[in-house]
Amino acid sequence: MTPIKDMSNVIGNKEQYLGRHILAEFFECDSNVLNNPKLVEKYMLQAALECGATIVNKCFHLFMPHGVSGVVIISESHLAIHTWPEYGYAAVDLFTCGEQCDPKVSYEFLKEKFGSKDARYSQLNRGLMDFEQHNIEHTPFKISESF
Repeated sequence: MTPIKDMSNVIGNKEQYLGRHILAEFFECDSNVLNNPKLVEKYMLQAALECGATIVNKCFHLFMPHGVSGVVIISESHLAIHTWPEYGYAAVDLFTCGEQCDPKVSYEFLKEKFGSKDARYSQLNRGLMDFEQHNIEHTPFKISESF
């Protein structure tokens, strides 16, 4: 996959990374949606398509007495979720590689579909590269933004 070029936080040098990983927190969501594995699956699949991803596979599970976990494997990486309907809360990972997929599109889509009254995210740049050496740096991910 082609590294992503990001000039927003580097002056004079080019920064590249292999993927964007959004860690999202959705609060005050519709508990009926969060405890419905068919709806959670439908919205996660739609979120993948909305951001321009290619779906490869999926797996979702309803826990007893409540809660849904699931993952959508995409050619560009994955989207994963775990819900706590009893708290109206969902934790979601949106990891995409390449420039054709924007995980923020998935974030906004899910925020609406879950009826979240408050949502937050942090974006991590994963696989930081040394542009000149064309090597992956041996440093942890970089938080590029939080909201």
